[in-house]
Amino acid sequence: MAAGVQRKYYMLGGKGGVGKTSCAASLAVKFANHGHPTIVVSTDPAHSLSDSFAQDLSGGNLVPVDGLDSPLYALEINPEKARDEFRSASQKNGGTGVKDFMDSMGLGMLADQLGELKLGELLDSPPPGLDEAIAISKGHTLRLLSLPDFLDASIGKILKLRQKIASATSAIKSVFGKEESQADASGKLEQLRERMVKVRELFRDTESTEFIIVTIPTVMAVSESSRLCGSLKKESVPVRRLIVNQVLPPSASDCKFCSMKRKDQMRALQMIQSDPELMNLNSIQAPLVDVEIRGVPALRFMGEMVWK
Repeated sequence: MAAGVQRKYYMLGGKGGVGKTSCAASLAVKFANHGHPTIVVSTDPAHSLSDSFAQDLSGGNLVPVDGLDSPLYALEINPEKARDEFRSASQKNGGTGVKDFMDSMGLGMLADQLGELKLGELLDSPPPGLDEAIAISKGHTLRLLSLPDFLDASIGKILKLRQKIASATSAIKSVFGKEESQADASGKLEQLRERMVKVRELFRDTESTEFIIVTIPTVMAVSESSRLCGSLKKESVPVRRLIVNQVLPPSASDCKFCSMKRKDQMRALQMIQSDPELMNLNSIQAPLVDVEIRGVPALRFMGEMVWK
């Protein structure tokens, strides 16, 4: 993985508490140690990336990670900040977003006429689900992967609505000689739509993108990983590797608890070998360690065990 020279995108996901952040952070450190400029991003609303690197990475901006020779940057996505930026993107000088949006299309007079109906309050509020999609407020893997399709469809509807409004008001605009003094809003939306198409293609590009499922050796976690893998395949997202984290290391003498735990883990590992969704993935076992994986040295240690 670290031998390549082209830009790569690795997405790690799985059930809560399986060690996704530690695995992703250790992979990022591995890449950086091999001289690759790397960015690691967390979309989880309950971020733990700062804890993994033992460094404050909050704020929603790229932060350089300390303790490495090669560039490594980290970003914890701030859902509230992303939501606020979306809501205020078209607001200027205290105006409402819908008024500014229609002004930019040369339809300000129509917006004034509609003002008495208080449609601005309705139109300034994002449609149901858009807040979640933009801010990735639940941090759900499949929600994130479906975001480009969602926005593509939404922007398409907005553009069609704009065309209808523009057609209906073209006569009024010609009478009053109204010119569009601001950048064409529909053009900006079309550019965003084109970007979403590229992101959608990127998610499914087998040459540059790979989704890595992280799990632990329990029946519940393996079952959920199987469903996730099936859903990813339906979305045509490339999946090749499965990280089985927190596997008990071999021991000559087990206590009663360890012996029972090992039997449960063996049953879960056997499930993976026979599961139709998981059996063909490259399965990598990461041992349960007796130290907390926190800070660059610990992440480097974990990376040597996992990403061989």
